[in-house]
Amino acid sequence: PGYLAACLAFNDRTDVAVLAINLFKKDFGSKNTYEAGMALSCLASIASPEISRDIVNDLSSLLVSSRPYIRKKTVLCFFKIFVKNPEALVAVFPKLKERLSDEDQGVLTGAVNTFLELARKNAKNYMSLVPQFFHILTQTTNNWLIIKLLKLFQILCALEPRLPQKMVEPLTNLIENSKA
Repeated sequence: PGYLAACLAFNDRTDVAVLAINLFKKDFGSKNTYEAGMALSCLASIASPEISRDIVNDLSSLLVSSRPYIRKKTVLCFFKIFVKNPEALVAVFPKLKERLSDEDQGVLTGAVNTFLELARKNAKNYMSLVPQFFHILTQTTNNWLIIKLLKLFQILCALEPRLPQKMVEPLTNLIENSKA
C-alpha cells in the first residue's frame, strides 16, 4: 500500500529523494519478489534526475537477479531512468544488451520494449543491435515479442537501406506460419 500511495502522491518533482532512495535500496534486496517489484514500479513513476543518478548502480545489479520477475521489472524501469538521466545508459548498456539473450520470455520482451522506446528517441544508437533483434525475430514464437520487434524494425529500416530486403524472408515466414 505504501508504494501505491507514493505513486499516487509523488511525482518526479516531489522532493523525497533522500528518503525514497534508502527505502528503494532496502526493498530491492527484499526476499519477497513482489515487494521488490512494487519498489521498481514506484521508482519508475516518481524517479527524478537526482534519484535516477543515485540509484542506477543498485538497479544495474538487479539486471542479473536470479528472479526473472525482478529482471523484467528492472529492464522496464530503466527506460524511465534513462529518460531522467541519459548518462546512465552508457554505463548500463552492456548489461541491458545481455538481457536480449535472457532465457525468460518476459525479460526478453521487456528488454526489446525498452530498446524500442529508446530507438524512438534516437534510433541510430541501436543499429549495432540489429543482428540480435533479427535473431530473436527468427527464433521466437511469442506474438507480443514479434509485435515489439516489428515496431522496432519499422524504425530501424528507415536508417539502413539494405534492412528492408533482409526483412522479406522472416516477414513472409511470419505471415505464412503464424497462428495469430
